[in-house]
Amino acid sequence: MASASNTLLNAFKANKTAFGVWLTTKGYFHARTVAQASPHLSWIVLDCEHGLIPLVPDAAESIAAIHSAVPGGAGPSAVVRIPATGVSGSTSWQIKYALDAGARGILVPMVSTVEKAREVVADSKFPPAGRRGFGSPFTHGNWGVNVGEYLTTANENISVMVQIENQEGVQNVEQIAAVEGIDVLFVGPYDLSISLGYAPPNPDPHPDVEKIIQKVLKAAHGAGKKCAIYCSSGAQSAKRAAEGFDMINVTSDMGAMTQAIAQNLAAAVQ
Repeated sequence: MASASNTLLNAFKANKTAFGVWLTTKGYFHARTVAQASPHLSWIVLDCEHGLIPLVPDAAESIAAIHSAVPGGAGPSAVVRIPATGVSGSTSWQIKYALDAGARGILVPMVSTVEKAREVVADSKFPPAGRRGFGSPFTHGNWGVNVGEYLTTANENISVMVQIENQEGVQNVEQIAAVEGIDVLFVGPYDLSISLGYAPPNPDPHPDVEKIIQKVLKAAHGAGKKCAIYCSSGAQSAKRAAEGFDMINVTSDMGAMTQAIAQNLAAAVQ
């Protein structure tokens, strides 16, 4: 599988900070526009949990738009955050749908136990490493390879990410980080703050929550894994990059659009 087809994984392998954007609204041209917005964009999360992007068929169309947006496969990697959380409902079929659509990675919310982390890995890997089934006629084409190439390289090219965003997840973070096949621990600062009894970040988390965030970062790196975090601005993202976070969300589609409209109108009416 050509390494150029996975910008996020290339950044991980080069130990470079991978900056990304949160996509909350469906649409082929919407996704394509976001993907073409900056050469510094390594990944885009399609938020099928809290965003307005259904897994079928809209996630697949958005993934196709992202991966065809920049010539030569040098554009951002599409990552899908599935709707089901690690503490409620089955995530298995949703992981299957996301990966069959061609996602370069999957993000599972609220994973708080070793058992769930292992289940996520199993559903993301073809045998013998896992239990993922094969059958989609579209997946390999999204990657730009044939069926045989996809089957033999998918396990090592797909990033498996779990969100640490509740008290139980924090308590088990070292054990979760140690699970073979987990590539990234993703800090969700909003739900993490709420679950610990604090107000959501505004814009930064409470100092007590910040200590927990640093604990997750240390646990991930201690296990040889990557650590990601959601930020809402470039300045905040630069600070997290300096702290050693490997994967950082910089803004969202709706946040960036709202901010740009407000700033330009403010300048116009002066």
